[in-house]
Amino acid sequence: QVQLVESGGGSVQAGGSLRLSCAASATVFSINGMGWYRQAPGKQRELVASISMTTRSTTNYADSVKGRFSISRDTAKNTVYLQMNSLKAEDTAVYYCNAQYFTSFNEYANGRPLDAWGQGTLVTISS
Repeated sequence: QVQLVESGGGSVQAGGSLRLSCAASATVFSINGMGWYRQAPGKQRELVASISMTTRSTTNYADSVKGRFSISRDTAKNTVYLQMNSLKAEDTAVYYCNAQYFTSFNEYANGRPLDAWGQGTLVTISS
């Protein structure tokens, strides 16, 4: 299975930067993609950014973070990073790492990945 270990959360002032890291330890057939979600108090969990872990490093960002956040990967280490710049108070949330993976070739062929989640790391932005 896949275990995700997150790091890098904390508190900064608005306009500052933080970098989140998520390392996946896995004994699975394939990790298809990884990403970051966040959940603010009283709100639903939302996608922040995602990146493919296959040959193409396709990325996807929420509109609210485009131009400020950047997701990158180190496939050799099964690690993804989220560089967050120009942080705003509304970025305050618990950030969760996500991995989509396949445990077998059959699952891969069926195109139905499983989900793994990290424990979450708190990001607090003060204005």
